[in-house]
Amino acid sequence: GVSEYEAQLRMNGTDQAPVEVVVDLTDAHLGLRIGSEQIADWSRDEIRVNALPDGFHIRAEGEEIVLEVEDDARFALSLGLKNAPPQLRRRMSALLRTDSD
Repeated sequence: GVSEYEAQLRMNGTDQAPVEVVVDLTDAHLGLRIGSEQIADWSRDEIRVNALPDGFHIRAEGEEIVLEVEDDARFALSLGLKNAPPQLRRRMSALLRTDSD
């Protein structure tokens, strides 16, 4: 499956412009890169991810970032998320249907 996702990252609660990042989802880790520079690498069990209408809210180390992932449905499935806004859930189930064909 896909393990890298293009995304826009912003800090929750700030007006800063979003930054282009690559999200690397491998095994038990979630990593973030800007260009070739690694800016974060968390173990999956040290973060909390919520899918909300404005993106994936990730809480880690007391901070909250928001990721707007281009391939959001596949990203949500890779994370094993069960709860998601209705539109995202529909895209997730559409993916599950096409992947099982």
